[in-house]
Amino acid sequence: MTVDCQGDALRVLSQSFGFAAFRPGQDRVIEALLAGRDVLAVMPTGAGKSLCYQVPALMRDGTAIVVSPLVALMKDQVAALRLNGIAAETINSSLSRDDNVAAWRRVQGGGIKLLYMSPERLMTEQMLAAVARFGPSLIAIDEAHCISQWGPAFRPEYAALHRLRGLFPDLPIAALTATADPVTRDDIVEKLFDGRADAVVTGFDRPNLMLAVEMKKSWKKQMLDFVDAHRGESGIVYCLSRRKTEEAAELLCENGHKAIPYHAGMQSAVRTAAQDRFMTEPGTVIAATIAFGMGIDKPDIRFVLHTDLPGSPEAYYQEIGRAGRDGEAADTLMLYGLDDIRMRRTFIEDEDSGSDRKRREHKRLDSLLAYCEAAECRRRMLLQYFGEAAEPCGRCDLCVSPVETVDATEDGQKILSAVYRTGQRWGAAHIVNILLGKNTDKTASSGHDRLPTFGVGAGRSQQEWNAMIRQLVASGFLAIDIKGYGGLGLTDKARALLKGEAEFRFRPDTVRQPGRQSSSRTRP
Repeated sequence: MTVDCQGDALRVLSQSFGFAAFRPGQDRVIEALLAGRDVLAVMPTGAGKSLCYQVPALMRDGTAIVVSPLVALMKDQVAALRLNGIAAETINSSLSRDDNVAAWRRVQGGGIKLLYMSPERLMTEQMLAAVARFGPSLIAIDEAHCISQWGPAFRPEYAALHRLRGLFPDLPIAALTATADPVTRDDIVEKLFDGRADAVVTGFDRPNLMLAVEMKKSWKKQMLDFVDAHRGESGIVYCLSRRKTEEAAELLCENGHKAIPYHAGMQSAVRTAAQDRFMTEPGTVIAATIAFGMGIDKPDIRFVLHTDLPGSPEAYYQEIGRAGRDGEAADTLMLYGLDDIRMRRTFIEDEDSGSDRKRREHKRLDSLLAYCEAAECRRRMLLQYFGEAAEPCGRCDLCVSPVETVDATEDGQKILSAVYRTGQRWGAAHIVNILLGKNTDKTASSGHDRLPTFGVGAGRSQQEWNAMIRQLVASGFLAIDIKGYGGLGLTDKARALLKGEAEFRFRPDTVRQPGRQSSSRTRP
């Protein structure tokens, strides 16, 4: 099928959705689907992922099946399509059996262009057989990071979707997400498409978001200071525990804010009422666990505050991505402390999963800590994690208000030398043991106790060396092999440091608890 995204697809975009041009990447996804090819689309929040499958759904004969994880998200999408005069239906657990049967009959009658279902609903043998009989036009899997067992929001029900490629061999399938690091992207393509699919990655930068991190001193005071600066604006305060969401909401209300709690322990009707209030009442703050957020499309969220350390860079990126969807300036602030780090490590170890997953999640957490302890430009560090190069942004706390750093080039060279001499496959703990000259089973059995770098760092503490390694990662001198065993490897930039052609600046305040409070929360 010959595709003219500047012609037929553009006319559909204009006539059905009122847009004059495609956003970056949309045309490439649409072209792949219209040509019958599978595609993974990774686009930042607000980039228009839904149009990537809605436009070809209108152009192809039949009904497109859209797999969505949340009932609320399905309802919102269907309502928006109907407002544009597009025939769409959803079959989901919130509807009565009679309503679901009636919707299915409308699909069978023809004319319905998009049908939204959860993976649980679609992947029953009865539904798969019924879908096969009417012959869908394409399948789109929204929030596709849920299919990856390494992702921040792994949902086991999504794993069954790997069967779709075999059941519908001639049907184009799209997987769409805003949140996937390179490992997760590879995992999605391997599971859904047997390793073969077009990939459209348009970038992760959200330049309207101000990024800031503070070490936790008094979370209640820090929360109030931050939210007070946004009085009368809508925002999200993420908390690690259900109890803390209620405590945070109560404290905000006592200080004159319109705040409500939200967590999975609340009755379904109460949660729904809280979400509806947040979506419809201006200036409402919702204090929530991560149970809140996926599929929330409120354009005027002006801030996101994490009172505790998120679980990974992916989770953090996804959660701050709910702010500023209207393109206007929005602020983000993350608080973290040593207790948070211990808690996150415990969560990983207590999880009912295999050693591979635990190892990868620990390395993801290491990457997030490197972001927290960065000495320069947080945005560059965050984008680097997702495989995207960037220059200093001028719109994060470290760019606006640089922290004190010291020249630690020689120490950085010692670390890089130890990493290189050990074969670039060992994790931070082993490298630090070598620098400190610790005689362990691993240093002895590997012969690393005979290296020139063994013991050269005895003048510094283990905590200092760990912080330096994280900051070398944050500065792009070292990379963590998350897909493998978490070993540290040298980057091209590292070679310049080893030759004395580059400088490493160390931020010493990260080895103290607590650190200073950032004063830069200005709008970009």
